[in-house]
Amino acid sequence: MSETLVHVTRGDLVESLHHGDIAVVNELGELLYSVGNPERVSYIRSAAKPAQALPIVESGAADHYRLSDRELAVICASHNAETIHTETVLGILRKIGLSETALQCGVHAPYDAETHEQLILAGRKPSPVHSNCSGKHSGMLTLAQHMGWPVEGYFRPEHPVQQAAKAAVAAMADYPEDKIVIGTDGCGVPVFGLPVRNMAVIFAQLAKPVRQPEIRQEACRRIVRAMTGEPQMVAGRNRFNTDLLRAARGKIVAKSGAEGVFCVGIVGAGIGIAVKVDDGSSRPHPVVVTTILKQLGYLDADAERELAKYLQPEVRNHRGEVVGRIAPAFTLRRH
Repeated sequence: MSETLVHVTRGDLVESLHHGDIAVVNELGELLYSVGNPERVSYIRSAAKPAQALPIVESGAADHYRLSDRELAVICASHNAETIHTETVLGILRKIGLSETALQCGVHAPYDAETHEQLILAGRKPSPVHSNCSGKHSGMLTLAQHMGWPVEGYFRPEHPVQQAAKAAVAAMADYPEDKIVIGTDGCGVPVFGLPVRNMAVIFAQLAKPVRQPEIRQEACRRIVRAMTGEPQMVAGRNRFNTDLLRAARGKIVAKSGAEGVFCVGIVGAGIGIAVKVDDGSSRPHPVVVTTILKQLGYLDADAERELAKYLQPEVRNHRGEVVGRIAPAFTLRRH
């Protein structure tokens, strides 16, 4: 059963609770700590993006098109659609000889409020490049172009691009490919259902890929270098994912996912962490993730100071008054 992860207080009362599951593993896939049910099967959503990007590096596509770390980072991103993000995605498309019309990720308003307002003031509507997944889709198109696979239908489960992504996820998760539950993500590509523990294994392997072949080890190191070196590309301003990467200064690789998923790898240590919040909310992520890192001893004084606003965030009313807090309500159970 899931357990309570977070209390949301208002005045003297606990007004809301968030329940969920946590798994902490080492690079061998051994379960070290947990909360709730680490074997719960759920979709990893966008936290899979770093693993989905591995075939782009392993195939030689990243080198062929001379993708920079910034471009690799946006391929792994759920970005805000700030100018830095959209220009980088359009730059990838130019390199591979395609236009924005090739993106099949759908359209939604930019996550970044300022960018959205600028679009409205300019009388423009969002386009596919503003999708938070446009980077991932530009990476998938890069792989298709390099391998000579059809661009049409690159998002469909049977397409070689998606088969390559699924195989990479299964190998990194140390989970049988035929047991992965396939759904459809918000951007139209396949999404992978697997236990929370195996989500953590993916990030343990990203952080210390000792169980992977040499070509994949190098791809993991390159993806991690890109994400940790270009944290603003992975999410954007006012986003916990970017702030965590920035504060960790290369010691942590992390990626959020929709519906309450957040995964972390401790670089060099081979520790993987996965969180799944029952109600699908991302509100608990900053509190839960920073608390896990503190309990494990992986949040140094400098990082804790930079992330202080996330440790127990204040609940404010519309007058700006502090009326409550979001506080952790769990202790990791050692195995």
